[in-house]
Amino acid sequence: MDKAKYIWMDGKLVAWDDAKTHVLTHTLHYGNGVFEGTRAYMTENGLAIFKLKEHTKRLLNSAKITRITPTFTQEELELAQIELLRSNDFTANVYIRPLIYLGYGIMGLYHVNAPVQTAIAAWPWGSYLGEDGLEKGIRVKISSFVRNPVSSTMGKAKAAANYLNSQLAKYEAVEAGYEEALLLDDDGFIAEGSGECVFIVRNGVLISPPNDTSLESITQGMVLELAREAGITIERRRVSRDEVYIADEAFFTGTAAEVTPIRDVDNYVIGDGKRGIITTQLQKAYFDVVYGRNPKYKHLLTYI
Repeated sequence: MDKAKYIWMDGKLVAWDDAKTHVLTHTLHYGNGVFEGTRAYMTENGLAIFKLKEHTKRLLNSAKITRITPTFTQEELELAQIELLRSNDFTANVYIRPLIYLGYGIMGLYHVNAPVQTAIAAWPWGSYLGEDGLEKGIRVKISSFVRNPVSSTMGKAKAAANYLNSQLAKYEAVEAGYEEALLLDDDGFIAEGSGECVFIVRNGVLISPPNDTSLESITQGMVLELAREAGITIERRRVSRDEVYIADEAFFTGTAAEVTPIRDVDNYVIGDGKRGIITTQLQKAYFDVVYGRNPKYKHLLTYI
């Protein structure tokens, strides 16, 4: 991965290669840490973080859910991300990774006495699923792994432990010749991708599963808002795997994935196998927002 000059750690800027933690850090062993994925875009008016406030709030909500007491406030964390980007002198789009984790000091499952540490890294990163994928779409496999059920995990937390499920699903899909996985919930309905929310289009209607078994996606919320503004009919309801197979269009949304078309699922071609009309419309509208080209949504950007 591309390096930057600095990583922010507990209030200080540390050289990238010096940003280290102990091998016995609690989160490394037990998985209780929370993180965010946030993007900053190089707009005509300079680098700007998209929805900084919302992403930082979700980070703190994740910490609350997993019983971690943060050591920095929302305002302090927002200012830290701004400071980090300014210090690194980025010249292209940037991915930001804030992390609240439990450090070195104790072992054992009772975690509350472990020291809470905070780090924020940022680096240049293009489209998660490939620039080519944004135009031509990607191939997706329904995973044999069920998305973590709400009865066994805290799915509204963007917690490190939750992503073992995603890693295994992603690995299975890539090894089978696909680019991404689509997970079902424990009732057999579509839940989400390994790190994205999913939409389908049927007969001009935009359909996305409820967030019962998915993370509350900030990008998904933005796309839904843009769809409402465009007068597109929206349904939030359960979707079966066979309904995906006969969809006219399908796409993923997420901070990393942005708006990525899906061209086939389990080797079933979606529509005509190309980026669909509604997908194209919403993808363009989304990029207009994050690049500061839509004046209505400029308040969602924090310029560096």
